[in-house]
Amino acid sequence: MNGSWLGLEKKSIIVTGGASGIGYAIAQELLWDGAYVTVCDLGEKAPEFEVGEGKYLYVRTDVSSKASVDAMIEKVVDTFGTIDVLVNNAGINIPRLLVDPAGKEELTEEIWDKVMNVNVKGVYFCSQAAVRVMEKQGKGVVINMSSESGLEGSEGQSVYAATKNAVNALTRSWAKELGRRGIRVVGIAPGILEATGLRTLAYESALSYTRGITVEQLREGYSKTSTIPLGRSGKLAEVANLTAFLASDRAGYIHGVTINIAGGKTRG
Repeated sequence: MNGSWLGLEKKSIIVTGGASGIGYAIAQELLWDGAYVTVCDLGEKAPEFEVGEGKYLYVRTDVSSKASVDAMIEKVVDTFGTIDVLVNNAGINIPRLLVDPAGKEELTEEIWDKVMNVNVKGVYFCSQAAVRVMEKQGKGVVINMSSESGLEGSEGQSVYAATKNAVNALTRSWAKELGRRGIRVVGIAPGILEATGLRTLAYESALSYTRGITVEQLREGYSKTSTIPLGRSGKLAEVANLTAFLASDRAGYIHGVTINIAGGKTRG
């Protein structure tokens, strides 16, 4: 391989939901690796990155809208000529109870549809549009961001967990369809990670309510690592490093699996 060990220089890579959190860390790592990175998000203002030897394009995109996704894909191809890797990272989480006797935080059809549309339909729209480009060159990589909750379930986050388990199923199914076309499909399921700006007070208030605890108790729980054999929360950079590896040809025989990156944490 030429260039760096990963060989991602000049690779055209899309990162959805790349303006903050895990997506931002992934986009920054890929730019440091010399990739041509397209960040997609809903914000009007493009986030800032250290571009280094890479190139950076921001496209305001609603992944739950096919028209918006198709326009984004067209822009990427017009700018960088092709698509080598798609990182389906965009996602939302709205904690709710299936049934709330107090009627405060109960799951509604509106919330169900909103989370499903971004977390599942968005993965479908982006993958279908990107794969149409990838199959023309006979190669490509689709990386789907899942969650440990998709493997184990999560109290107060049933619809979010359901979407992530759906993403796991899409990863396995699309791997069976696309492998013969030279396109790899893999998933990443992070566990407890360091705090990001996405962990808002509104989110914490809703989640703590669904679990019958205070926000303070919820925050204390984040810092407890007794269930994690490595004894600490994960770092965004560690998820970004795994993503960069899976995007590279170094991971050329990893296909159809979702890798749990959670410090060894399991239900047992």
